Amino acid sequence: MYEALYRKYRPRTFDEVVGQDTITETLKTQVRTGRLSHAYLFIGTRGTGKTTCARILAKAVNCEHPVDGNPCNQCPACLGIEDGTVMDVVELDAASNNGVDDVRMLRDEAVFSPTTVRKRVYIIDEVHMLSKPAFNALLKILEEPPRHLMFILATTELNKVLPTILSRCQRHSFKRLDSETIARRLLYVAQQEGLELDEDAARLLGRLADGGMRDGLSLLDQCAASSRIDTAAVLSAMGLAGSFRMQTLAQSISQHDVASALAQFESLWQDGKDPAGLLSELAGYFRDALLLRLAPGGGRELVSGAYDENAIRSLDLKDTDLLRLLNTLQKYQSGMASAANPRLQAELCLVEMCGVQAAPALEFSAGEPARESRPAMPVRTQPEKKPEAPAITETIQEEKHEKQIQPKRAEPESHPSLPGENGETQHSEDDQLWQKVLTELGAEPLMKAAHVILSDPAYVTAVTAGTELVLKVTPGFQTNMVTQADTINKIRQIATRIAGHPIQVRIEEKHEKTEIKNDKLDKLGQFSNVTIR
Repeated sequence: MYEALYRKYRPRTFDEVVGQDTITETLKTQVRTGRLSHAYLFIGTRGTGKTTCARILAKAVNCEHPVDGNPCNQCPACLGIEDGTVMDVVELDAASNNGVDDVRMLRDEAVFSPTTVRKRVYIIDEVHMLSKPAFNALLKILEEPPRHLMFILATTELNKVLPTILSRCQRHSFKRLDSETIARRLLYVAQQEGLELDEDAARLLGRLADGGMRDGLSLLDQCAASSRIDTAAVLSAMGLAGSFRMQTLAQSISQHDVASALAQFESLWQDGKDPAGLLSELAGYFRDALLLRLAPGGGRELVSGAYDENAIRSLDLKDTDLLRLLNTLQKYQSGMASAANPRLQAELCLVEMCGVQAAPALEFSAGEPARESRPAMPVRTQPEKKPEAPAITETIQEEKHEKQIQPKRAEPESHPSLPGENGETQHSEDDQLWQKVLTELGAEPLMKAAHVILSDPAYVTAVTAGTELVLKVTPGFQTNMVTQADTINKIRQIATRIAGHPIQVRIEEKHEKTEIKNDKLDKLGQFSNVTIR
């Protein structure tokens, strides 16, 4: 019977474990010197070696002829633990044995001395799945364990383990494996199995494994049907678009070319690409672009490396555009799992990313105000009628009277910008204050990411009301970046220094209404839900 690669090449000694040198050296030293703990807690993401090291440790502490802290894998104890015939080494899955009765039964058995080996070892995988009563039942024996007893707990979610359990265990954190480490291991396994694996394909598999060796070996197993495993074979087996096709799709989005983006998606769909996987690849592509843009120095170490860096840098997109695209992708990805039609969900996402915004179904006639085609929708297309202004002569008399009583009138509280006689924008003193704040904020190294959002009027506008600076922020992904306490404090400090008196900062959500003008009817006619008569 065929054996999966991740099982066939599971490490049997600490020296064979890759990527966790600190942990394996510590455990080898403890076995060699006999300074063992009665309870261990192995923490880490999937496929990083937690259960493997637990099994090796169980063999090492019972091995009759250990070699420098490693089990010999030849004595009856090692062979019996490997094939599961030694009943004193028990491996439990807490996901299916998480009740208090299961732990009580374990506790009752644990007090008996081992029959064939030196130590009775309990390996409890996914220990965070235990119920609270089960944790409490386990706590008593962890407090006062017999000398012959050892517990090895493993979990992927440390936050769900009770603090009383944590305080009684020796903790070891297993880190994610980097893609190069996984690629080297895959090349070794491929050589042993007689598979022709290209180095580029091995690196791609290493990146797709997301830090887990088990996932990397499973992916290699999936690609093993090809006579020669190259990048194209990996992309085909995984149902991925690939760097070149993803780059072409990103270029169409950056150029707002809806037809081209949808045509490329149709081609990918016909090739069997998964819509959810496609959106995930796009998110990774634009994430890399944003990191390289905002952190040109250290960002290279944070990018995935799955895409051509020169192609990413050539994208004609602003920082705010990248944030908008990531925000859109995040919105559609969250609803992809429950979507009745994933293909339509992905197409709508691409259309919105290209810059086409959804609009309410309205009917317009040239020269007439907007009329609702759906009376139930509360869409207001006309501003509320304002009271008529007083006569000009009365206004002049009132102004003269006010000037006699108060020679110097106070400036209006809030006027960010006013139209001039020639149609040009005249900045008020309040707007000048905000522009000065932005200038100084942009010079702060730690505020560059927030400055990108704050300086774009599409996301943030500012007005001054007395001693208060009001920031009106468009709700969305970018809101979190500008409403952090550090950002607000920095804005307040700069504004206070420029104004010469204390300035408080307040955040409001911006809900602006855009009037529809007759000279834009041709643009509105492009939407299928708008009828112009």
